[in-house]
Amino acid sequence: HLMPKIDRWVVGEALAIIARKGANFPYVCAINLSGQTFSEDGFLEYVIDTIKKHDVNPRKICFEITETAVISNLNKARQFMQTLREIGCRFSLDDFGSGLSSFAYLKNLDVDFLKIDGMFVKAIAHSKVDRAMVESINNVGHVMGLHTIAEFAENDEIINILKEIGVDYAQ
Repeated sequence: HLMPKIDRWVVGEALAIIARKGANFPYVCAINLSGQTFSEDGFLEYVIDTIKKHDVNPRKICFEITETAVISNLNKARQFMQTLREIGCRFSLDDFGSGLSSFAYLKNLDVDFLKIDGMFVKAIAHSKVDRAMVESINNVGHVMGLHTIAEFAENDEIINILKEIGVDYAQ
């Protein structure tokens, strides 16, 4: 049960680094949150206080939340996301496609980025089914106005296929 403490440390360190880099920090910092932390009482307030403490532009922060964490507590997820979105933070739905009801949940979440689960991406060069899954998730994401990110972009062959499909980013 250490993840909430670790996530608090990661958030604090990431925001401190962004603050040290100053107003010219050209990147969006993606911070992955664990399911345990996401539903912890007081974490939302901690994040807001830490953003204020470091005087960081919230548009430079993108919280990655796994699909399974969202599914386990949809109402808490919505509240967390809505509150931080109001001050400018962005959100990425991580490991999309790993849950059975992925598309149903996607319709009800206000996210900016959709991270396609690596279990589909890593075999797209050799599996028509996995390629079709990646294409499908990418297409739905784009129709919804989301940027897509493919996990497990491990080699040039996979990256070239992702470019053909039109995935926005590779990880």
